[in-house]
Amino acid sequence: MWTNGVERFCYRKVESKGKISFLEIPDLPSFGQSEDEAERPHFDQLKPANSDALLFAFRRCHNYIAGNQGLQKPQAFWELLKLIFCKIHDERESQEVQFYAAPGERNGLNGDLKVKKRIDGLFSAVRADYPSIFAENDEIALKPSVLAYIVSQLQMYCLLESDVDVKGQAYEEIVGANLRGDRGEFFTPRNICNMAVAMLDPAEGQLILDPACGTGGFLIAAMNHVIEKIRAAEIEKWKGDLKRAEQKIAARIAKFAGASIVGLDFNPELVKATKMNMVMNNDGAGGLFQANSLASPATWDEELRDRKLLGKVDLIFTNPPFGSKIPIDEPAILEKFDLGHTWSYSADTDRWTMGSGIQRSQPPEILFIERCINFLKPGTGRVAMVLPDGILGSPGLGYVREWILRNTQVLASIDLHPDTFQPNVSVQTSLLVLQRKTSEQIAIEDAAGARSEYSVFMAVANHVGHDKRGVRTYVRDKKGNEIVEEIIETVKEYEEGTPIYKKQKTLRKVVDDNTLQIAQTFRKWLSDQR
Repeated sequence: MWTNGVERFCYRKVESKGKISFLEIPDLPSFGQSEDEAERPHFDQLKPANSDALLFAFRRCHNYIAGNQGLQKPQAFWELLKLIFCKIHDERESQEVQFYAAPGERNGLNGDLKVKKRIDGLFSAVRADYPSIFAENDEIALKPSVLAYIVSQLQMYCLLESDVDVKGQAYEEIVGANLRGDRGEFFTPRNICNMAVAMLDPAEGQLILDPACGTGGFLIAAMNHVIEKIRAAEIEKWKGDLKRAEQKIAARIAKFAGASIVGLDFNPELVKATKMNMVMNNDGAGGLFQANSLASPATWDEELRDRKLLGKVDLIFTNPPFGSKIPIDEPAILEKFDLGHTWSYSADTDRWTMGSGIQRSQPPEILFIERCINFLKPGTGRVAMVLPDGILGSPGLGYVREWILRNTQVLASIDLHPDTFQPNVSVQTSLLVLQRKTSEQIAIEDAAGARSEYSVFMAVANHVGHDKRGVRTYVRDKKGNEIVEEIIETVKEYEEGTPIYKKQKTLRKVVDDNTLQIAQTFRKWLSDQR
């Protein structure tokens, strides 16, 4: 095997009639595998991707398509996504692995045509299953030789069993490199998504929304948080009998993901890519819609309007687009929002008052605050939202804080490290957690002329697991050595075709990240407040 960390090539030495040649193969065979077994993998031989392996594989494939098919990188990206879908469909539906390219096929005269025939069959089934993502006339537009190479690079992984964070990081890097627009879009790091989700602790039966879902990072984190609860409950119910538990788990997950996960985004291509991400991460793709979250609900398509989201949502996790470069200046939108109106400040009362005039424009994140609160159930609905620090401290935005304090109870404010969104963008942000007040609570406080006093949880996320270049950082001892900890992880293996979960000890470096610690502390603080 030869690698430079981005590309990887594996070869098998072949001796024939005294001549030595080298055949390129997808991967080094596992110990004990025969040549035939190594050429055509079986499902119980597929391995979950770990660490950066999947990221490097996606990069390799994406670059190979761009370099050998003559496509622009965004076009190459969509072709790669088609193949990822074929791979997932194969893992879910096929009895025997169809997504593979044997070395003999890659090097034979018509072998790559056999690969193309198998993959075209898979893609035909994918098109039928996901008409909202793929059109009837969509085809895999790759040359057979290029297609066979891509298949060979992905065939040894089991995408469905790969760690959610591994898949998320790999997928979002490829999406971000191709679909990030000029609308203030930057994707939320997975640890921040996990922190927000752990803080609000979603459960089955709760309606979860992200009105600016991007690639679905928050929704996937929330979905998998609930799925782990479902899995733990069913395994306990069936006393560890995995075979019986798995069927019940699958049914509950399908019901939850289909009914309780909703995401909106303005970018239609991003919605399409997010649906693919959701399918790869347990499937909640049916609740994703292309829509302008700030526009009147009357302008949304019928299926979304039928959901009647305003005032019905239990939990919102979101990182709305930021910036004065993408202002909302349509009067028809601005007049529907309190924060789209002009406000005046009285030094005598130290209060802001809303006027009848309309602002000429507003940055989208300000209007998103109000729209998110309007989505929530009064009295119980909660939102965790990433916001620029200017909203929390700028003197000229005091009216925004006035509106927040009048309409919500501030549960938490988490100051995020300046490097949180690096290496993509440098912006100082906080995670604000709010709970919507009822109209009765607001009326009582207005009549009293004062706001109720309560405690607010505050923390600083000053260790986010990476530096400004995006390089992962680890906890070190006083001598500067990286600290290693022993952990017990659950591994899924197959014995005679039956899935078996085993515990094994392994060592790992301790990532310098305190976001999960903040979430755990918040949960304890919240329970102490009751």
